[in-house]
Amino acid sequence: MTFSPVDEVTVSRTAGRVYEEGWQSWSPTTTYGVTETSRRPESDLRHLMRFRPGVDQPESGFQGEGLLAVDPGNGDPVRVYGAPGGSEVPSIRGELAGDTLRISADGPVTSFTSPDLAAGLARFGDEYAAAAGVPPLTAPPTVWCSWYRYFENVTEADMLENLDSIERAELPVDVLQLDDGWEAGVGDWTPLQDKFPSLADLAQRIRQSGRRAGIWLAPFIAGAETGLAREHPEWLMGPAGTNWGQELRGLDLSNPALRDYLWNTFRGLHETGFDYFKLDFLYGGALPGNRHADLSAVDAYRSGLELIRDAVGPDSYLVGCGAPILPSVGLVDGMRVSPDTFHEHAQDAGGELRGAMGTTARAWQHGRFWANDPDCLVARPGFALRKEWAAVIEEYGGLRSVSDRISELDGWGLDATRRILSTAPPISPFPPTCSPTPTSPNGAS
Repeated sequence: MTFSPVDEVTVSRTAGRVYEEGWQSWSPTTTYGVTETSRRPESDLRHLMRFRPGVDQPESGFQGEGLLAVDPGNGDPVRVYGAPGGSEVPSIRGELAGDTLRISADGPVTSFTSPDLAAGLARFGDEYAAAAGVPPLTAPPTVWCSWYRYFENVTEADMLENLDSIERAELPVDVLQLDDGWEAGVGDWTPLQDKFPSLADLAQRIRQSGRRAGIWLAPFIAGAETGLAREHPEWLMGPAGTNWGQELRGLDLSNPALRDYLWNTFRGLHETGFDYFKLDFLYGGALPGNRHADLSAVDAYRSGLELIRDAVGPDSYLVGCGAPILPSVGLVDGMRVSPDTFHEHAQDAGGELRGAMGTTARAWQHGRFWANDPDCLVARPGFALRKEWAAVIEEYGGLRSVSDRISELDGWGLDATRRILSTAPPISPFPPTCSPTPTSPNGAS
């Protein structure tokens, strides 16, 4: 990468702040003091699965992926540096030298000034959404998700039990979403017959209740030990991390045969009765490397999302997760704006909820790019931080989802579940008070 100078900003070393946008849903995104160094991955694996693959991190200072904003803290206007739109998503650095923050980038950036940080991020969001052609946004449905109670052990019986519980409790749930655990393998998108004898029958039962049927896939990666990887090595890109007890590979979304496979997979699920799709680990579609077609990583990634939309139609609801943020604008209805908040690294080194950082910092994206998904409410008594996390969702959660076995909720949990599902905000920008706040997140992500 070659970084070229963009600007120099005189800042207050005590009051100056920098907003740094991360690459994807799980990337650290927040506001820092100008003398700090933003969060860095503590391992190559973390870099691959949480930061921008193939892009180095500077030893000090800041690196926003497509967006960096500077509040000088000395009375001068805020300066916003951002991607111009399209397939260009430059890395933008800020390096402090004395009282000067030097801004550089490895590609074209636009810039403007703003009276404050919240207004600057809102303006960038409005202009980027317009350039990306974001269609009119629709209010997100409310969702029950199987993941944080059943994980990969979910069965059809679990789904139907909770559907019955939701009906008895008269909870305002629009979508019953089956998460990971239904498929033969990540990349092998056929149901496990012992747990799900008929996805069509399950979807029909959900729809007969007046609700929508949702399902989880990780369409842009494959496990190295799956049938897809063994039978179609030409579809694979480079490493995409590890999970499910195996190495992961990204997929070449420009390969025509793979595209046919993905299109038929999604069209089949849609015809089966699913019209809400949680799309996970999407960063695997934007890995650097050589592809079948001469496409950039961002263009290949966007073509994959466009293919999914074509397969499932305009009325299906698409939620991105682990997804490159700016490259997804205009192509999904909802977006996870935080890492997982319950089971893995629920707290950071300072004891704070990890998910709260991205959820609050990215509040400006809600109602401009999509509906912000902060991750599921977990309200059962066994989650020690349930009250703290519920408070974050109530203030900043756009897409409201819950993930408990309903029969295991106590009085507080059932009341919180009902309240949060009943009070989803409109699909319009949050008020200006929902803006990133300074943090001191020293250490790695």
